[in-house]
Amino acid sequence: MKLNELRPAKGATKNRKRIGRGTGSGWGKTSGKGQKGQKSRSGGSPHPWFEGGQMPIMRRLPKIGFHSPNRVEYQVVNLSDLNQFEAGTEVDVRLLLEKRVVRKKTHPVKVLAKGSIDRALKIKVHAASESAKKAIEAAGGSIEVTGTKSAATK
Repeated sequence: MKLNELRPAKGATKNRKRIGRGTGSGWGKTSGKGQKGQKSRSGGSPHPWFEGGQMPIMRRLPKIGFHSPNRVEYQVVNLSDLNQFEAGTEVDVRLLLEKRVVRKKTHPVKVLAKGSIDRALKIKVHAASESAKKAIEAAGGSIEVTGTKSAATK
């Protein structure tokens, strides 16, 4: 067998519809596009959201609210989530990722004061609420806030 003898299996392919090749082909003259009008012209079909000239819905609806392009989306860690670590453990973003407390490497981590903490931990995260800081220090631990500029895991 040679390369020029290779053919698809019988019935595997269909012939392409060749439009605009004369009246005898069945697809001549207007090439299946009918007479005149926008859709018969080349490139002549309005965009899918065109509403026939009436005011489009995206322009009719009121635009409300504001979304800051600089919004920082934190992964939240509650104080109650930190009780799974042994006393004296140094808890950082890598450890939280390993223990599946947080899931995303790219999002910064913030500690919030939901629940309570009963052991002394050394915590290093991107942000923490004031009440969470007080609760950690009251339990005998320490917290270091690195800020959101650095990547979660470097």
